[in-house]
Amino acid sequence: MASKDYYQALGVSKGASIDEIKKAFRKLAVKYHPDKNPGDKEAEEKFKEINEAYAVLSDPEKKAQYDRFGSSDFHQRYSQEDIFRGFDVGDMFKDMGFGTEDIFSRIFGAGHHGHHRGFHYNVGRQSGENFTMELKISFRDAFSGGEKRVAFKRNGKREDIKVKIPAGIETGAKLRIQGKGGEGQRGGEPGDLILMVQIAGDPQFVREGDDIIVEKQVRFTDAALGAAMDVETLDGTKRIKVPAGIQPGTRIRLKGLGFPHLGQSGRGDFYVRIGVSVPEQLTASQRELLQQLADKGV
Repeated sequence: MASKDYYQALGVSKGASIDEIKKAFRKLAVKYHPDKNPGDKEAEEKFKEINEAYAVLSDPEKKAQYDRFGSSDFHQRYSQEDIFRGFDVGDMFKDMGFGTEDIFSRIFGAGHHGHHRGFHYNVGRQSGENFTMELKISFRDAFSGGEKRVAFKRNGKREDIKVKIPAGIETGAKLRIQGKGGEGQRGGEPGDLILMVQIAGDPQFVREGDDIIVEKQVRFTDAALGAAMDVETLDGTKRIKVPAGIQPGTRIRLKGLGFPHLGQSGRGDFYVRIGVSVPEQLTASQRELLQQLADKGV
């Protein structure tokens, strides 16, 4: 069909989206499929045309070349084997209710018109399905990374695997374990196991991006006069200075003590958010001292 127009063959405009191209192909493939038109040579030719058109227009690289060079120049650059290399509509035809094993070997078979020697159409292969499961990890495991053992069922049997947890991983991340999904059919590759990461909260720390926040209460006298205090971080105990006159809600930064940046060097920061505690009960002498301060405008 070197002289024919692929867009015309599928009945779509040149600016059609991939979804429109796919929809048009499905409709025509059902209409002209050899299983529905036994012995009809015209339908078979039409079926070949629309498959060739879809093989080119569904591949971004081939489509770009076809749009750039036009039909005749395109066919000088691409043989029919090039056009169909990597093209697989096995799942699509299966969804339509058609078998796929022998159709293409029959109409695009090796030696057909002498142009297809060595041509392999891989519609019979079907990759296995991907398995998805949730993987819960602790706040501290997400911080430090490491390995976690995961048990799951595959093809009716229990399997145990070790999964590498990268330091700095976040909730919502996906870990893909290749080849641990469903078995492929007719020589197809097995699917993958996809682990959806959920990170547990921590009673002490809060994560914001790659930063860690901890709340610390100080006495109002320490807030006014300044003080030193010990703070527990994920790197151990650190001593910080609380400056005199600090206001409630102020954050003191410990640079580089947050979560590791995933896949990069460096880390986020650790922030101590200061709260000021006010005593609920006062002794008579405390009240008297505070009243003196109040009288002095403090």
